[in-house]
Amino acid sequence: MARLSTDHLLGIRPLTPDDIEIIFRTADEFKAVLQRPIKKVPSLRDITVANLFFENSTRTRLSFELAEKRLSADVINFSASTSSVKKGESLLDTVKNILSMKVDMIVLRHPEPGAPHFLSRHIEARIINAGDGTHEHPTQALLDAYTLREVFGTLEGRKIAIVGDIRHSRVALSNIYCLQKLGAEIMVVGPPTLIPPTIDALGVRVSYRLREALEWADAANVLRIQLERQRVRYIPSLREYARYFGISRATLDAIQSPPIIMHPGPINRGVELDSDVADSSASVILQQVENGVAIRMAVLFLLAQKIRQSV
Repeated sequence: MARLSTDHLLGIRPLTPDDIEIIFRTADEFKAVLQRPIKKVPSLRDITVANLFFENSTRTRLSFELAEKRLSADVINFSASTSSVKKGESLLDTVKNILSMKVDMIVLRHPEPGAPHFLSRHIEARIINAGDGTHEHPTQALLDAYTLREVFGTLEGRKIAIVGDIRHSRVALSNIYCLQKLGAEIMVVGPPTLIPPTIDALGVRVSYRLREALEWADAANVLRIQLERQRVRYIPSLREYARYFGISRATLDAIQSPPIIMHPGPINRGVELDSDVADSSASVILQQVENGVAIRMAVLFLLAQKIRQSV
């Protein structure tokens, strides 16, 4: 059976195209399982997974937890708001205490970039990065690319626009890395203040005009404006942003071949997307959510193979 070349999923950059293909093929198998009347398999019956979320999350946390339970893992959920972290305990001490309970795998979301990488150098458990600050969100990028593969068959030569708050988005960076490894062309679009000035060094196109990007793209991955990460004001107002970069039905109708619409969630309806776009046939947003469980099942299963291999 094919195995990943990496012991953790800390980001997209360490993955090879073959790694991504292994994850996708494994997700295909688990997606078939999810269509059955009995959606549970015993693949992780002897594995204990701790979900450590130091930031608020709904979709990612629930998706991981469901994936773990579908695989029959033992699951521990941790919330920083009710933990000893509030009393000043360090991240490493917190995790070491949890690992003393014989935890095999950690799913970590943390506000500081590099937190999963730091832990991977100090503990033996396998680590899955569920989002580290504004750095990366690898499983979101994998499920986005997997969804695009379902739609197009291949990503080779496809044109993908990433729209919105590129500066503060871990989803954008992981998507750029992942889609480029699979042969796609990338354009980022948004207000100049929300696009990092050196992003063209990643080999992406840059545009400040929404219509130009939508006319160019086969698919548009629309990002949320992350006001909670903005220490200063980068846009005059959400109303102003929606006027120039929000996507409405009229926006798509004005384009001869409009792209499919994606969004990692949660959606600010009426800001980055109007409801008549988010809920339309052009949208694959709910398909992304469904695929998120299959992709996370695949990653958990493949890393569990590494655990068993090392025993």
